[in-house]
Amino acid sequence: MDSVETRQRAAYTAASDAWMLRGGGIDIVTEGPLRTEEMILNIGPQHPSTHGVLRVVLELDGEQIIRAEPVIGYMHRAAEKLAEYRDPRQVLVLMNRHDWLSAFNNELGWVIAIERMMGIEVPERAQWIRTMMAEWNRLLNHLMFTGSYPLELGAMTPMFYAFREREMIQDLMETATGARMHHSYVRVGGLKDDLPRGFLKQAADVLVWVRRKLHDFESLVMGNEIIALRTKGIGILPPHVANAYGCSGPVLQASGVAMDPRKDEPYEKYREVEFAVPVGQNGDCYDRLWVLVQRMWESCKIVEQCMDRLPPGQYIAPKLPKKIRPPEGEIYVRTENPLGLMGYYVVGDDGDYPYRLKMRTASFSNVAMIPALLPGTLVPDLIAILGSVFFVVGDVDR
Repeated sequence: MDSVETRQRAAYTAASDAWMLRGGGIDIVTEGPLRTEEMILNIGPQHPSTHGVLRVVLELDGEQIIRAEPVIGYMHRAAEKLAEYRDPRQVLVLMNRHDWLSAFNNELGWVIAIERMMGIEVPERAQWIRTMMAEWNRLLNHLMFTGSYPLELGAMTPMFYAFREREMIQDLMETATGARMHHSYVRVGGLKDDLPRGFLKQAADVLVWVRRKLHDFESLVMGNEIIALRTKGIGILPPHVANAYGCSGPVLQASGVAMDPRKDEPYEKYREVEFAVPVGQNGDCYDRLWVLVQRMWESCKIVEQCMDRLPPGQYIAPKLPKKIRPPEGEIYVRTENPLGLMGYYVVGDDGDYPYRLKMRTASFSNVAMIPALLPGTLVPDLIAILGSVFFVVGDVDR
């Protein structure tokens, strides 16, 4: 039989437990889902998955993201306003730096806008070389992201694979342009120089190597079980949301929308080459990475056609005005940069400098849809989703 002391101790313990369940005198509902308080978490303003200085403010309910707000402007460089106080040829230096992974494509779009305003005809040879170089630059860009994205998920080896081919392509472009990243190779009316002797032979060798190693890369990354588990069904971006936010490039194409100015409004020699626009089916992180890899295959096709069809002739227009002055009027030119749609809206007043410049950069719109993409996902998936958006913060802040 229990002693009086034992019964008293049991009664005291039961009363104490009941008091604790009431929150020390405050009644707590013990049935139904557990109520939690929201937490504000800052990601950044520095993080390896952002390719620049970006801050994302998250509102969390446990591990679930309720709200996400990207905070931009840490790398603002006022490229548009600076361009309004420079000769169009000097603006070239500004244009190839806002997206440092797409330098050649940046400067190409700017020069096309000035040429169309001034009615300058570019020689055939220069147009073929421009098209070829734009695709080499696209390969450089995509190799960077396909190598760094698995690194953000914990896989280090793919980065070494990607940088091996990047170095080969950068060496190739350096022989023609004189620079590894900020090429400044395009000129109003053509190019700075013709291709050096032996360039096509070296380019053919690099192309064979890149194609062979792309097979290895696909097996290593796209066929990797861990990559599939971390990316398939994660960060799904419906096509109507992507269109509503103005997404473009691989992000939009992965959602099933085959929008590409190279097809829709061909410039340079894109009308004369054959290539496909790969599109995804699910719009998730895996599809966005898959589209990058498929775009590299298509870039290889374009480069090969450009080399095979490269004609002899002038690399710059023989008769150019001594001063490049945007005439009175306005123009909008859009091109397909590696990360998406790049638009230049230029207003001229027949002065020495462009009167106004407005840039429509791919990364800005891609980052703008983050508040629609992240809510409802989990914190462990955050880096996988952010890394798959493929943006350069300098292109956001410009």
